[in-house]
Amino acid sequence: MVPELAMKLLEKDGAVRFEVHAKPRAKKSRVVGERGDAVEISLAAPPVDGAANEELLRFVGKVLGVPKRDIELVRGDASREKLVAVTGLSAVEVEARLRAAFCDRPT
Repeated sequence: MVPELAMKLLEKDGAVRFEVHAKPRAKKSRVVGERGDAVEISLAAPPVDGAANEELLRFVGKVLGVPKRDIELVRGDASREKLVAVTGLSAVEVEARLRAAFCDRPT
């Protein structure tokens, strides 16, 4: 059975937006699961000089299969709670790809 992600996706201004709870300084970047309405993502970068934000954008692009230029950090530059916008995909596609990344992680 596929675990449900409780995150909320919002389509606005031609982009799909979703909340992220970032966990910097992890061994490996990965989708951990959900935390409230947000997707929880561990980041293999420290929260220094924007390194964790850059890793978040790179990793989300890799998971969703879109170039980094199609991903924007809307809010949360200096916070663990972030809002990410993705263009070029529908909300259904974003949800499916995030869910697949969560399910593909080793147990």
